Amino acid sequence: MTIGDMVQILHAKVLCGEDKLDKPVSTACCSDLMSDVLAFVNEKTVLITGLSNPQVIRTADMLDLKCLVFARGKTPTDDMLTQADEQGLAVICTRETAFTACGLLFSAGLRGVPIEWQKEGE
Repeated sequence: MTIGDMVQILHAKVLCGEDKLDKPVSTACCSDLMSDVLAFVNEKTVLITGLSNPQVIRTADMLDLKCLVFARGKTPTDDMLTQADEQGLAVICTRETAFTACGLLFSAGLRGVPIEWQKEGE
């Protein structure tokens, strides 16, 4: 799947990174808690969130994410989009809820970020 495929599946609007729509993606995560994203994401992926604040852009930069998907029609500020563009990040916005966006993308073949859990007692 490509970022462009995601735009079509989610009936999304591209806010920045139109030149990145042909980039392939294979995993995604969904969270409004950036601490969880930092704790569990260890690969270049897509972040689906309803949180629209500068921390999302900083988290994406720290993890070198490929794409941000803002759910529920949330839109980042112009400053956030400028920062995302400088980082080379694609940013899209959908009116779908985060839950529905995840379901649509999963049904189309996108998978979650694998998480390695510690065994009990470790």
